[in-house]
Amino acid sequence: MKTKHEVHNLILLDESGSMESIKNAIIQGFNEIVQTVKGIAMQYPEQMHIISFYTFNGLGINELHFNMPIEKLELIDHKKYQPDASTPLYDAMGFSFAKLKKELMNKTNYNVLVTILTDGEENSSKEYTGKTIKKMVEDLSQKNWTFTYIGADHDVEKFATSISITNIMNFNKNEDDMKEMFVKENEARVNYSRKIRSNEDIIGNFYTDEKK
Repeated sequence: MKTKHEVHNLILLDESGSMESIKNAIIQGFNEIVQTVKGIAMQYPEQMHIISFYTFNGLGINELHFNMPIEKLELIDHKKYQPDASTPLYDAMGFSFAKLKKELMNKTNYNVLVTILTDGEENSSKEYTGKTIKKMVEDLSQKNWTFTYIGADHDVEKFATSISITNIMNFNKNEDDMKEMFVKENEARVNYSRKIRSNEDIIGNFYTDEKK
Protein backbone atom coordinates (compact mmCIF):
# COMPACT_ATOMS: atom_id res chain seq x y z
CA MET A 1 0.00 0.00 0.00
CA LYS A 2 1.41 3.35 -1.07
CA THR A 3 2.19 5.77 1.75
CA LYS A 4 0.14 8.95 1.60
CA HIS A 5 1.87 12.27 1.07
CA GLU A 6 1.70 14.19 4.35
CA VAL A 7 0.52 17.80 4.26
CA HIS A 8 1.14 19.45 7.62
CA ASN A 9 -1.02 22.51 8.31
CA LEU A 10 0.67 24.52 11.06
CA ILE A 11 -1.56 27.40 12.20
CA LEU A 12 -0.46 30.11 14.64
CA LEU A 13 -3.31 32.33 15.81
CA ASP A 14 -2.71 35.53 17.77
CA GLU A 15 -4.75 35.53 21.00
CA SER A 16 -3.51 38.87 22.34
CA GLY A 17 -5.90 41.43 23.80
CA SER A 18 -6.20 43.51 20.64
CA MET A 19 -7.86 40.56 18.86
CA GLU A 20 -10.91 40.86 21.14
CA SER A 21 -12.68 43.26 18.77
CA ILE A 22 -12.66 40.65 15.97
CA LYS A 23 -13.07 37.58 18.14
CA ASN A 24 -16.31 36.41 16.50
CA ALA A 25 -14.94 36.80 12.98
CA ILE A 26 -11.74 34.96 13.89
CA ILE A 27 -13.63 32.03 15.39
CA GLN A 28 -15.89 31.79 12.35
CA GLY A 29 -12.99 32.14 9.93
CA PHE A 30 -10.84 29.53 11.64
CA ASN A 31 -13.73 27.08 11.69
CA GLU A 32 -14.15 27.64 7.94
CA ILE A 33 -10.47 26.77 7.48
CA VAL A 34 -11.06 23.51 9.37
CA GLN A 35 -13.96 22.62 7.08
CA THR A 36 -11.91 23.57 4.01
CA VAL A 37 -9.00 21.35 4.99
CA LYS A 38 -11.37 18.47 5.71
CA GLY A 39 -12.84 18.96 2.25
CA ILE A 40 -9.38 19.04 0.67
CA ALA A 41 -8.49 15.78 2.40
CA MET A 42 -11.53 14.17 0.77
CA GLN A 43 -10.80 15.73 -2.63
CA TYR A 44 -7.17 14.56 -2.57
CA PRO A 45 -7.27 11.14 -0.89
CA GLU A 46 -3.62 10.51 -1.71
CA GLN A 47 -2.75 13.29 0.75
CA MET A 48 -2.87 12.93 4.53
CA HIS A 49 -3.71 16.31 6.03
CA ILE A 50 -2.41 16.89 9.53
CA ILE A 51 -3.01 19.86 11.82
CA SER A 52 -0.85 21.54 14.44
CA PHE A 53 -2.66 24.52 15.97
CA TYR A 54 -1.35 27.07 18.45
CA THR A 55 -2.73 30.24 19.96
CA PHE A 56 -0.39 32.66 21.71
CA ASN A 57 -0.31 35.70 23.96
CA GLY A 58 1.68 37.07 26.87
CA LEU A 59 0.14 34.50 29.19
CA GLY A 60 1.68 31.64 27.20
CA ILE A 61 1.72 29.56 24.04
CA ASN A 62 -1.28 27.26 23.95
CA GLU A 63 -0.89 24.04 21.96
CA LEU A 64 -4.46 23.11 21.06
CA HIS A 65 -3.45 20.36 18.64
CA PHE A 66 -0.16 18.84 17.53
CA ASN A 67 0.35 16.49 14.60
CA MET A 68 -3.32 15.51 14.58
CA PRO A 69 -5.19 14.01 11.60
CA ILE A 70 -7.62 16.62 10.27
CA GLU A 71 -10.53 14.23 10.79
CA LYS A 72 -10.10 14.56 14.55
CA LEU A 73 -9.90 18.35 14.61
CA GLU A 74 -12.69 20.13 16.44
CA LEU A 75 -14.01 23.62 15.85
CA ILE A 76 -13.07 26.40 18.26
CA ASP A 77 -15.50 28.48 20.28
CA HIS A 78 -15.49 31.39 22.75
CA LYS A 79 -14.21 29.16 25.54
CA LYS A 80 -11.20 27.97 23.53
CA TYR A 81 -10.31 31.41 22.14
CA GLN A 82 -10.10 34.22 24.70
CA PRO A 83 -7.90 37.17 23.61
CA ASP A 84 -5.79 38.79 26.33
CA ALA A 85 -2.33 40.26 27.03
CA SER A 86 0.62 40.86 24.66
CA THR A 87 2.12 39.32 21.48
CA PRO A 88 5.11 36.91 21.84
CA LEU A 89 5.08 36.12 18.13
CA TYR A 90 8.72 35.06 17.82
CA ASP A 91 8.41 32.60 20.69
CA ALA A 92 5.26 31.07 19.21
CA MET A 93 6.97 30.69 15.84
CA GLY A 94 10.24 29.36 17.20
CA PHE A 95 8.66 26.84 19.56
CA SER A 96 6.19 25.44 17.01
CA PHE A 97 8.69 25.36 14.13
CA ALA A 98 11.28 23.52 16.22
CA LYS A 99 8.78 20.96 17.50
CA LEU A 100 7.35 20.15 14.07
CA LYS A 101 10.82 20.08 12.49
CA LYS A 102 11.86 17.47 15.05
CA GLU A 103 8.71 15.43 14.34
CA LEU A 104 9.53 15.37 10.61
CA MET A 105 13.25 14.72 11.02
CA ASN A 106 13.19 11.22 9.53
CA LYS A 107 10.53 11.86 6.88
CA THR A 108 10.81 13.04 3.29
CA ASN A 109 7.33 12.62 1.77
CA TYR A 110 5.72 15.77 3.14
CA ASN A 111 4.93 19.46 2.74
CA VAL A 112 4.39 21.96 5.52
CA LEU A 113 2.07 24.97 5.17
CA VAL A 114 2.54 27.52 7.94
CA THR A 115 -0.18 30.14 8.49
CA ILE A 116 0.39 33.02 10.91
CA LEU A 117 -2.57 35.27 11.70
CA THR A 118 -1.99 38.36 13.84
CA ASP A 119 -3.06 41.97 14.26
CA GLY A 120 0.20 43.24 15.70
CA GLU A 121 3.94 42.98 15.68
CA GLU A 122 6.05 41.02 18.10
CA ASN A 123 6.35 42.73 21.48
CA SER A 124 7.04 40.24 24.28
CA SER A 125 9.11 37.20 23.24
CA LYS A 126 11.78 35.97 25.64
CA GLU A 127 13.30 32.91 23.94
CA TYR A 128 13.57 33.82 20.25
CA THR A 129 14.65 36.92 18.31
CA GLY A 130 13.78 38.17 14.85
CA LYS A 131 17.23 37.19 13.62
CA THR A 132 16.75 33.60 14.87
CA ILE A 133 13.28 33.32 13.31
CA LYS A 134 14.50 34.72 10.00
CA LYS A 135 17.17 32.01 9.81
CA MET A 136 14.67 29.29 10.75
CA VAL A 137 12.28 30.43 8.01
CA GLU A 138 15.06 30.55 5.42
CA ASP A 139 16.38 27.11 6.37
CA LEU A 140 12.97 25.42 6.50
CA SER A 141 11.90 27.01 3.22
CA GLN A 142 14.50 24.76 1.59
CA LYS A 143 12.75 21.68 3.03
CA ASN A 144 9.22 21.84 1.59
CA TRP A 145 7.96 24.38 4.14
CA THR A 146 5.76 27.24 2.86
CA PHE A 147 5.26 30.26 5.14
CA THR A 148 2.31 32.64 4.99
CA TYR A 149 1.59 35.75 7.06
CA ILE A 150 -1.85 37.35 7.44
CA GLY A 151 -1.88 40.61 9.37
CA ALA A 152 -3.67 43.82 10.32
CA ASP A 153 -2.96 47.06 12.21
CA HIS A 154 0.79 47.13 11.49
CA ASP A 155 3.16 47.32 8.53
CA VAL A 156 2.43 43.74 7.54
CA GLU A 157 4.70 43.57 4.50
CA LYS A 158 7.67 45.19 6.25
CA PHE A 159 7.44 42.88 9.25
CA ALA A 160 6.88 39.69 7.26
CA THR A 161 9.74 40.36 4.86
CA SER A 162 12.03 41.13 7.82
CA ILE A 163 11.72 37.44 8.76
CA SER A 164 11.90 36.26 5.11
CA ILE A 165 8.19 35.53 4.64
CA THR A 166 6.97 36.66 1.22
CA ASN A 167 3.47 35.13 1.10
CA ILE A 168 1.58 38.01 2.69
CA MET A 169 -2.03 39.15 3.02
CA ASN A 170 -3.36 42.28 4.74
CA PHE A 171 -6.82 42.59 6.21
CA ASN A 172 -8.86 45.35 7.80
CA LYS A 173 -10.64 44.63 11.04
CA ASN A 174 -14.19 44.73 9.75
CA GLU A 175 -16.59 41.90 8.99
CA ASP A 176 -16.69 42.22 5.19
CA ASP A 177 -12.93 42.46 4.76
CA MET A 178 -12.32 39.53 7.06
CA LYS A 179 -14.83 37.36 5.21
CA GLU A 180 -13.00 38.15 1.97
CA MET A 181 -9.66 37.39 3.60
CA PHE A 182 -10.78 33.95 4.75
CA VAL A 183 -12.24 33.17 1.30
CA LYS A 184 -8.86 33.94 -0.29
CA GLU A 185 -7.08 31.90 2.38
CA ASN A 186 -9.28 28.87 1.78
CA GLU A 187 -8.98 29.11 -2.01
CA ALA A 188 -5.19 29.26 -1.68
CA ARG A 189 -5.19 26.06 0.39
CA VAL A 190 -7.12 24.22 -2.30
CA ASN A 191 -4.69 25.46 -4.94
CA TYR A 192 -1.74 24.40 -2.78
CA SER A 193 -2.96 20.79 -2.62
CA ARG A 194 -3.71 20.81 -6.34
CA LYS A 195 -0.10 21.78 -7.01
CA ILE A 196 1.18 19.02 -4.76
CA ARG A 197 -0.92 16.47 -6.66
CA SER A 198 0.36 17.63 -10.04
CA ASN A 199 3.98 17.94 -8.82
CA GLU A 200 4.09 21.64 -9.66
CA ASP A 201 6.59 23.92 -8.01
CA ILE A 202 4.98 25.82 -5.16
CA ILE A 203 6.23 29.25 -6.14
CA GLY A 204 4.77 32.71 -6.57
CA ASN A 205 2.59 34.50 -4.07
CA PHE A 206 0.48 31.96 -2.22
CA TYR A 207 -2.51 34.30 -2.10
CA THR A 208 -2.51 35.65 -5.66
CA ASP A 209 -1.38 32.67 -7.69
CA GLU A 210 -4.06 31.86 -10.27
CA LYS A 211 -5.58 28.42 -10.63
CA LYS A 212 -4.92 26.57 -13.86
